[in-house]
Formats: sequence, structure tokens, C-alpha cells
Amino acid sequence: QVQLVESGGGLVQAGGSLRLSCTASGRTFSSRAMGWFRQAPGKEREFVAGISSWSGGNIAYVDSVKGRFTISRDNAKNTVYLQMNSLKPEDTAVYYCAIGKYGGSSWLLADFASWGQGTQVTVSS
Repeated sequence: QVQLVESGGGLVQAGGSLRLSCTASGRTFSSRAMGWFRQAPGKEREFVAGISSWSGGNIAYVDSVKGRFTISRDNAKNTVYLQMNSLKPEDTAVYYCAIGKYGGSSWLLADFASWGQGTQVTVSS
């Protein structure tokens, strides 16, 4: 099973930026879609951003982060990134990366095979 390790979370003021990283073990990273999800206290886990396999030609974002967040991948490093700019207090959550079961562009929770341990992002007003 692929292991995922996230880093880059922290405390930031509203309007600030953070970059999350997620590094995967194993040799199948390039052929798998990758996603970022988040879960705020008392809320369900929600999709934030996803990128398809290989060159990442298919990218999707939840409407609330469009224009502020950017997902990217570096297959040579087995790493996916989430650049978060213009952060808002409502972005506060635990952020999880996940590796897809396939290389395609379905972003349902059930389409992801393994999850990281999560990294806390807190945005103060």
C-alpha cells in the first residue's frame, strides 16, 4: 500500500500563503491521480483539488478555492503540491492528500486508495 506523508501546514494570517507537500512511497505515483481534501471540525471531508496522472493535464478545484489554490505534481520526486494563496479563515481545516486508484479524473472519496495523516492549516482573521 502506498504511504503518503504531508507537510507544510501551519498558522497564517488571512491573506497569507502556504504550500502543502505530499510525498508518496512506491513506484506507481506517476500513473495515479492525486487529490487534496480537507476536513473542518464538525464537517464532512470535502474535495479541494485534484490532478490527473502523468503530465497532470486534467485539474479540478472546488469552487471556493478557484483562483487562489494551485495543485501541481513532480513525478521525479513522487510529490504533489498545493499552493494556497489569499487564505481565508474559512480555509481552516486539516488537509489530507490522497492517491487515486486510477489515473483518471474522478474526485470522489471512493476513487482514492490511500490517505496521508493530515496536516493542520489554521488561518487567523
